[in-house]
Amino acid sequence: MNSLYSFSAAIVYTQCDPIRKPLSFYKAKTKTKTKPQNLSCSFRHPYNKLRVSALKSDPSESHQTGVADDEGAEKLPLRQNDANFDSGWLPAFPHVLVASMSNFIFGYHIGVMNGPIVSIARELGFEGNSLIEGLVVSIFIVGAFIGSISSGSLVDRLGCRLTFQIDSIPLILGAIISAQAHSLNEVIGGRFLVGLGIGVNTVLVPIYISEVAPTKYRGALGSLCQIGTCLGIITSLILGIPSENDPHWWRTMLYIASIPGILVAIGMQFTVDSPRWLCKAGRINDAKTVIRELWGESEIDSAIEEFQSVCKSDGSDSDSRWSEILEEPHSRVAFIGGALFVLQQFAGINGVLYFSSLTFQEVGVESGAVASLFVGLTNFAGALCALYLIDREGRQKLLIGSYLGMAISMFLVSSAVFCPLDEQLSNNLSILGTIMYIFSFAIGAGPVTGIIISELSSTRTRGKIMGLSFSTHWVCNFIVGLFFLELVEKFGVAPIYASFGAVSLSAATFAYYFIVETKGRSLEEIERSLNVKA
Repeated sequence: MNSLYSFSAAIVYTQCDPIRKPLSFYKAKTKTKTKPQNLSCSFRHPYNKLRVSALKSDPSESHQTGVADDEGAEKLPLRQNDANFDSGWLPAFPHVLVASMSNFIFGYHIGVMNGPIVSIARELGFEGNSLIEGLVVSIFIVGAFIGSISSGSLVDRLGCRLTFQIDSIPLILGAIISAQAHSLNEVIGGRFLVGLGIGVNTVLVPIYISEVAPTKYRGALGSLCQIGTCLGIITSLILGIPSENDPHWWRTMLYIASIPGILVAIGMQFTVDSPRWLCKAGRINDAKTVIRELWGESEIDSAIEEFQSVCKSDGSDSDSRWSEILEEPHSRVAFIGGALFVLQQFAGINGVLYFSSLTFQEVGVESGAVASLFVGLTNFAGALCALYLIDREGRQKLLIGSYLGMAISMFLVSSAVFCPLDEQLSNNLSILGTIMYIFSFAIGAGPVTGIIISELSSTRTRGKIMGLSFSTHWVCNFIVGLFFLELVEKFGVAPIYASFGAVSLSAATFAYYFIVETKGRSLEEIERSLNVKA
């Protein structure tokens, strides 16, 4: 999501750099030939005990009697009725669509400050103060961190559906407060409330989708998170075009931001709650009703039996303790979740997004809005490909392929900047590398990260592990935003891009050694395989 793949830090860079230097300025920095820093990780066989074990299978294997992963985990029976899910995505789709609207809100708020921040600064009296401008944009991240870390307890106690509705309150109020703000404190307070709501939602959406989606379509439906985010960004960029001529248009844009929050609050009244949470809370009849509606009558008995078996092994109470994520097998999943988000952010997505507008300027695209829109459309195209591929090729393959593509793209751009043979050729290669990088990110590293963590987490600790993982994401997002420009000024863009490529290679290696395939496996089957290895 998620995402968990935000443009927020990129926007901070754009607004906090009062003097936008051309890309050629940073190309000149490369003459010092500073050696790029390699942020790599070492993986050796003794650390394989940290690798999460899950059943690897393909839907075509559904008639076999069992399957084991490559570490010899205990064989477990495959689901014999996977064929029932061939057209089973449609009943769950409306519920998933309402939840994914929360990611639309996320994307909209990421892009809403991209152009209007200049008008806001002028009207509220802090024009030219890059520090305050950056604070107005980045206070969003502080709120998101707090929202993410607190979301686990809310989900455990209230369930996803009610938490969605409660979380709509700060999203709606934050947008309205920001829209009618007449002082710096008001706009900062409004942005903080919005960030708080976004932090909860980025955790909620992948959890909800993973728990209501049919097994066969869990990855594809989970990819709607990123599609929602892309559409939100594109919408905000398009709506932001009038702000170039209307200095008060930013208020209209922020009022509009409250509408999706209202729609989510109302829409969730007509959606179902997670059958797994209902079973964990002792509401068996409600869980059966939901299963009948989403998955079909034939799935009720087997699903309830699986849910109760897992609940019995996990513990009868519905609310887990934070200390439990330090215990096996939860600690392995928490480690992998945090590591995936650290690698995702330090692979440089926000830095590349910042420099994408400068790169487009070098080839004659002067409008920052047009450049941002082109980048948003590329991200959207990658998300559509992920929607098609994730349940066909699997999570691990997409992660590895995505990070390898990102690494190749970064090395291509850094080579074009570091050793330019021809200025026009160098600019064209920079554009090509940037587009390849964004597309590669959107096809795997963006959508898969949130999905795979929710799949590997147990029913009991899923909320807290997801909350911890996403809070790691926000911390890394903030760090990259804080130091990126300073590092570029000191070393030049080529070494920094090369280090992004090195981190991307490390992420591909991590995915190869630590992630196993979860496609085609129910969440309960995955959880049982984790307990086998614990």
